[in-house]
Amino acid sequence: MLRAQTEAASQVFGQMFAPVLPKGLGDAPTPAWGDVAESLQAMWGQFQSGAAADYADPAKLTGLLESWYRQVPLADADNQKRLWDDSLQLWQSVLGQYGIGPTTHDDSPDAEAKLPRSDRRFADPKWREQPFFALIHQAYLLFAEQAEAAADGVQALDPARQQQLRFLTRAIVDALSPANFPLTNPIALDRAIETQGESLTKGLEHMLADLSRGQLTHTDPEAFKLGENIAVTPGKVVHETPLYQLIQYTPTTDKVLATPLVIFPPWINRFYILDLNPAKSFVRWAVEQGVTVFMVSWKSADASMADVVWDDYVRAQIDAIDTVRTRLDVPSTHAIGYCVAGTTLAATLAVLARRGEADKVKSATFFTAQVDFADPGDLKHFVDDQQIDAIATLAPEGFLDGRYMAATFNLLRGNDLIWSYVTKNYLMGEDYPAFDLLHWNGDVTNLPAKWHCAYLRDLYRDNRLVEPDALSADGTPIDLRLIATPAYIQAGREDHIAPPESVWKLTRQLKGPWIFLLAGSGHIAGVVNPPSSKK
Repeated sequence: MLRAQTEAASQVFGQMFAPVLPKGLGDAPTPAWGDVAESLQAMWGQFQSGAAADYADPAKLTGLLESWYRQVPLADADNQKRLWDDSLQLWQSVLGQYGIGPTTHDDSPDAEAKLPRSDRRFADPKWREQPFFALIHQAYLLFAEQAEAAADGVQALDPARQQQLRFLTRAIVDALSPANFPLTNPIALDRAIETQGESLTKGLEHMLADLSRGQLTHTDPEAFKLGENIAVTPGKVVHETPLYQLIQYTPTTDKVLATPLVIFPPWINRFYILDLNPAKSFVRWAVEQGVTVFMVSWKSADASMADVVWDDYVRAQIDAIDTVRTRLDVPSTHAIGYCVAGTTLAATLAVLARRGEADKVKSATFFTAQVDFADPGDLKHFVDDQQIDAIATLAPEGFLDGRYMAATFNLLRGNDLIWSYVTKNYLMGEDYPAFDLLHWNGDVTNLPAKWHCAYLRDLYRDNRLVEPDALSADGTPIDLRLIATPAYIQAGREDHIAPPESVWKLTRQLKGPWIFLLAGSGHIAGVVNPPSSKK
């Protein structure tokens, strides 16, 4: 039947649509495709009998799309005329290169179509081999240009709203790419033919599993076991509070450095980012240098943490520092703060300085940490009053589901962290890779909602941390200018969460000596970069 449909399409529509269904489709055994259809129907029925995670409910996107369409004047007469004229020109230009209509390319049989627009998502030659797929992805790229131009042309918006609309437009346009849908992706169609539909079955399994748990899977969830092949540096819990556990790692050298190191990882994910595996483990490297390392493992928020605020995290950092000093009978420690824990470490140092206790910390290292949020990157698009207030609806028990933050961070790099995986996992039905860094990235923790909302308002929205004494922690006003502790500040050149220009501004706040390092890569790979990589 499929072969007959292909032949009919060739007769009716000519050269444009005949090649769309790959060769061999009609030759596939009918029972195989029948089994695939039956399997897909059974999986979908089973999924519908349950319920998708509330956060992953696709129906919730409807309001977002309607709101965006009302703001972007795509229906404006001038925009419609421009899109129509450009589309006709594109249609003639693309089809002409395939001998459909006026010929505009080299007539030699081996000549490759020279299309007007390019994008790495469509780099595979299959997007250019057949006129249908060439036209559809070129039309999409034209629409993307027009939509983003329309968003840029919206008048009477303040700069923050204008940037927010531009970000939302880009996110929606990315989602509409023909690479994200099976019937408009020639690579996915070929894969389905090659596997006789097995890729479709496996892809649907992946998609339904992700919908059920409300989170996109980036790596094989069974590939890593804590303490077996990830976070394997020997350590033991030596102190515990309702907010954190303190893990001690003993040096492997005969001689031990006098001053220990306390590491404060971000509480948005698990503690082991600096101990992924022996080759990438900063903790392992440090103990091999004779450093006694202590790692804070923050508790994933639950209803018991509904009233936890920033003061609690500052107190926790001071408590961890004091615990280490007492345990080892030393006057001071070195400290590392990563991301949000680095921002908090700056506040902690300011509190200690105001109290005359700055000598408790001998040096401070800041990994991708911001204190001046005047230009904090794309996360600023999520911090207006409406979105902050909406967090309360997502946190009825006082804590924010970690999947919300994971989705937010993924959206900042939608093509890389969402849609490329939609293509590989769902459309192609590929097996999940074993990637420790992405495993950590998906191992999310819940956040105290009260802390999260205040953090977004006070720092991201109002930028109050750099205003002397505008904020306080544990009853002590915060003035970053009091920090004289020697500091090492690292930023990632490609960091989309804490842009290097923003991280650099920390140097403008400190009165003590500092070193600034601009590393390659981004928010994680720029930090997890062992000497052996020679990068």
